Amino acid sequence: MKGDASLFAAIDLGSNAFRLMIGQSVKRNQQLMIQEVKTLREPVRLAEGFQGGALDELALDRGWQALARFGKKLRGFEAGRVRAVATSAVRQADNAPLFLASAERHLGFRIDVISGHEEAQLVYAGVAHTLPDTQRMRLVVDIGGGSTELILGQGAQPLLTESVAVGSGTVGARYFPGGAISARALLEAERVATLQFERVARRYRAKGWQQVIGSSGTARMLAKVLKANGLNDDGQGGVTYGGLLRLSLRLLEVGHVKQLKLAGLQAHRLSILPGGLVVMLAAFKVFGVSHMTPSEPGLRLGVLHGLMSKH
Repeated sequence: MKGDASLFAAIDLGSNAFRLMIGQSVKRNQQLMIQEVKTLREPVRLAEGFQGGALDELALDRGWQALARFGKKLRGFEAGRVRAVATSAVRQADNAPLFLASAERHLGFRIDVISGHEEAQLVYAGVAHTLPDTQRMRLVVDIGGGSTELILGQGAQPLLTESVAVGSGTVGARYFPGGAISARALLEAERVATLQFERVARRYRAKGWQQVIGSSGTARMLAKVLKANGLNDDGQGGVTYGGLLRLSLRLLEVGHVKQLKLAGLQAHRLSILPGGLVVMLAAFKVFGVSHMTPSEPGLRLGVLHGLMSKH
């Protein structure tokens, strides 16, 4: 695989997890599509390592070790076929230069710290690539560890992009430290997330949309948990507002994530569940969403799409 000239690689240094996606371009129905060859996920939890605006030593080390493992998989790849992008946690960290200097050495490739605006565009490019090219207006919600990207688009074209500074990791660390859950913390966290979304919502509402897509791991995790535990309205798939409310009641009943007995929830996602749920609830409320369809990776697919377009 290492010397295969048809392969491209995207690395997403997210605030919750670092991910590597290796793909190649294949022709299907006269169209070039991206075929996934290999994916790796490392639960680095950068956003949890913020101490006074900087990433702590444990978070830095978790990041460097993950990138060293990715670097081994990417030996033999040409620089032009690999792109690594860092998002909100690295954007915000005071010690980002320290992290990046060693991160690039471990990975063996340059790392681009992208703006929230570029992140949103890449997310939409990835989502649009996997969906039928209709002219329906789509609202894409991408909840990351440190920020949420909101994109309104039509077909392959993003029309509005915003990056809002609320994410599952940062909200979780601030309001549910150690995994403890209370009604007061849930309400306060949702209130703060709602205020953030309200600041940008008017422009989106003015244009309107026919479909809502959740393109992050948070959306896929919630859809899986809601379905596996029969929490959605009328056995629906995806994410429903009623399902989110029932899930938040489950969290309140147990008072701590470690007491949760939920089918379909992987252990490594337990810590980000309360923060992700609150941010999703706030987005549903502000944008008047009743149902969301989860989508496969947005950002990584968008990065691969950009690399392949250049070639």
